[in-house]
Amino acid sequence: MTKLQPVLLSGGSGTRLWPLSREAYPKQFLALAGDDTMLQATWQRVAAIADAAPIVVAGEEHRFLVAEQLRQIGAPTPAILLEPVGRNTAPAIAAAAMQALREGDDPLLLVLPSDHVVRDAAAFRAAVQGAMPVAEAGALVTFGIVPDAPETGFGYIEAAPGDGVRKVLRFVEKPDAATAQGYLAAGGHYWNSGMFLLRASRYLEELAKFRPDINAGTRAAFDLAQRDGDFIRLDKGAFAACPADSIDYAVMENTDAAMVLPVEIGWNDVGSWSALWEVSAQDAAGNAHHGDVIAIDSRNSYAYARRLVALVGVDDLVVVETDDAVLVARKDRVQQVKDVVARLKSDGRTQAALHREVHRPWGSYDSIDMAEGFQVKRIKVRPGARLSLQSHTRRAEHWIVVRGTARVTRDNDVFELFANQSTYIPIGAKHRLENPGAEMLELIEVQSGDYLGEDDIVRYEDVYGRS
Repeated sequence: MTKLQPVLLSGGSGTRLWPLSREAYPKQFLALAGDDTMLQATWQRVAAIADAAPIVVAGEEHRFLVAEQLRQIGAPTPAILLEPVGRNTAPAIAAAAMQALREGDDPLLLVLPSDHVVRDAAAFRAAVQGAMPVAEAGALVTFGIVPDAPETGFGYIEAAPGDGVRKVLRFVEKPDAATAQGYLAAGGHYWNSGMFLLRASRYLEELAKFRPDINAGTRAAFDLAQRDGDFIRLDKGAFAACPADSIDYAVMENTDAAMVLPVEIGWNDVGSWSALWEVSAQDAAGNAHHGDVIAIDSRNSYAYARRLVALVGVDDLVVVETDDAVLVARKDRVQQVKDVVARLKSDGRTQAALHREVHRPWGSYDSIDMAEGFQVKRIKVRPGARLSLQSHTRRAEHWIVVRGTARVTRDNDVFELFANQSTYIPIGAKHRLENPGAEMLELIEVQSGDYLGEDDIVRYEDVYGRS
């Protein structure tokens, strides 16, 4: 039987669940519906039936976050394809297919957006295995969600009568309420989940037939890609010149090989905070929460909290408290967060594009306090990782080790620090921080100076190839 290889689509252009999931920190990297992030849950949902390590398609800015989150759950080392610009799903899946073929096989690709909830993972795995023979025979299979409401926020797939995998008759755009009600009453119409099962070579054949421009553009970007360990950086110029389109428009609506398998798997694309309330466990009063939340005399509300949040006497609210911002909205108005994002952008506010915690190839840093002349960061360095040998022209740094072992280079001195020990890095000193231990190194960095921007850095040596 042909190998099954998952493709996790993890680009950053998905639904904004501000203030947690903006352009710089999409929802797939957050633990919204359980202890695992949505990216981690997507892999774990299919790990038992996968025959190969996943291929992940992600934005360049999220490369270290993807790698670290999959490492945390013990996933096999993925091939991570990095998109320099977003070009929608048709080129993204094409690049994944080219990578799969380059690895020497022609597997069945199980294409999965990494920001969906599937509550019945066993039923989904069974559906995938049931569809594999049809995909092996050359069909491009998608999974249609059996609707339970006249939803107007999803596209629909009209399927031929029958059982199991059946022919796609047509794809339907998001309907108005009356049309959606008609689909629900008539049957034979399913929500378009955006999940696919197809052989790598067959997808490229159909793409070349209907959109040779996308096929050629992706091929040029893939052939010119720079390979850096597990990261495959698609060529920016070639990929930017590639037309952008979805797999639905580019291939599925044109090919006569499109098939659909209706499924009931507890699926939700979590397109809003109210949708997250729907898929979360609720108490007797209909409240759902993530984090430290107390609800008193409140009903049908959702709260996401990092610190303690108390709901008192409120109904039908969404309350989201994060390190960056606080959102309070009526559940039926929460989609208007897009208007808030638009206002942030028009006002030039950093919250529209930046997250307080920043991931790097060696770990991460969290800017926990900042004012004129100083900044305080919480820094985490992965075991065996090292920062670049660098210096600063306008700031000094104090490092205090909280946990783990720090190997410090400061000009001509190399020494180790342990928990509760500290050191000082003066302005202009060449310095490097390493973690020689087996556990995460955590330290507090206090910066002081007249300029604290990230661009005040001179790198002399860097194992990650940064200048």
